[in-house]
Amino acid sequence: MMDVEKIAEDLLISLDQYLASGIHIGTQQKTKDMERYIYRVRQDGLYVLDVKTCDTRIAEAAQFLAKYDPTKILVVSNRQYGFRPIQMFSKLTGARAITGRFIPGMLTNPACESFFEPDVILLTDPRADYQALSEAVHIGIPVVALVDSENVLKNIDIAVPTNNKGKKSLSLIYYLLAREILRTKGQIKQDEELPIPLDDFESKAI
Repeated sequence: MMDVEKIAEDLLISLDQYLASGIHIGTQQKTKDMERYIYRVRQDGLYVLDVKTCDTRIAEAAQFLAKYDPTKILVVSNRQYGFRPIQMFSKLTGARAITGRFIPGMLTNPACESFFEPDVILLTDPRADYQALSEAVHIGIPVVALVDSENVLKNIDIAVPTNNKGKKSLSLIYYLLAREILRTKGQIKQDEELPIPLDDFESKAI
């Protein structure tokens, strides 16, 4: 049985908020890489990710990203439900956001019109954002990624196990990452929330 009280200790937000967002709901596929993060499998075949590990990794990822010049952080989402969350994340932290198709050569070809040289990259889904991942590996920068039950962890430096496809889960993850980065940098107090509410992070796409 799940020890709810133990899991709920020292979380970034309440366990109820995490569960309501569906951050723990994976897919019906799993990879060997992700087995360590899977709590159980539901009767409908969906794998359930460990909430406590997700929470811990959000904090670790935020502390890691806070070390970088925000203008040299690149956050990417080819998934439509990630567009709004990464735009809000970018607005608050100063990171650069790229939504939709990632133009080949953006990180590797100086002749590319949108050429950019980041120091670190944050991916919404390393499978959907494979071009960005490939180029980040090519130029040798660290990769932070949100990973679901069917993802592989090759070339991922910091993996945040979570539902990287849902509207509510992505909005909550990016809200928390932004909040924890600003708290780590001392730009907001440790008990302070972001000036932009969580609802504003959620994609309006149907």
